[in-house]
Amino acid sequence: MMLETKRLYLIPLTAKQLELWINDLPRLEKDLNCQYFAEPLQGFFLEIVAEQLKKTKKDEKNYLYHTFWFLIRKSDNVVVGLADFKDIPNLNHEIEIGYGLGENFRHQGFMTEAVQIMCDWAINQTNVSFVIAETEIDNSQSQNILKSCGFVKYKQSETAWWKLS
Repeated sequence: MMLETKRLYLIPLTAKQLELWINDLPRLEKDLNCQYFAEPLQGFFLEIVAEQLKKTKKDEKNYLYHTFWFLIRKSDNVVVGLADFKDIPNLNHEIEIGYGLGENFRHQGFMTEAVQIMCDWAINQTNVSFVIAETEIDNSQSQNILKSCGFVKYKQSETAWWKLS
């Protein structure tokens, strides 16, 4: 499975690949023929990836909803960012998307491309009617990505919630 935009390949990592990402990045880079320059895998982010690995192993048939997707720039096979769905669709047929870019790849439209294609894929699944996303109230960059992809804000408290149908 792979999604493709004009400038990116989006590769969902298998459980084995998630383990390599955590434990042996050079081998994963070799296996995927890429170079990893996205967010550093450390601290709280490493904990999140480890939790997603557990979910992916436990529910392999739904791994596309549990794993991280590498955003690989076509021109040089550099991993510029990541995206994920945070779990399987809920009872309201909603799925939450998350994403992040490496520091050097921001403000170039990569994330808008990636979010758009991932949302298109998700909405076409039989058990998904809505894609939702949470942003910090002051994170205008992330909010602009969501707006560009057709999301509308539907709730706000300490954070803002966005929905695409």
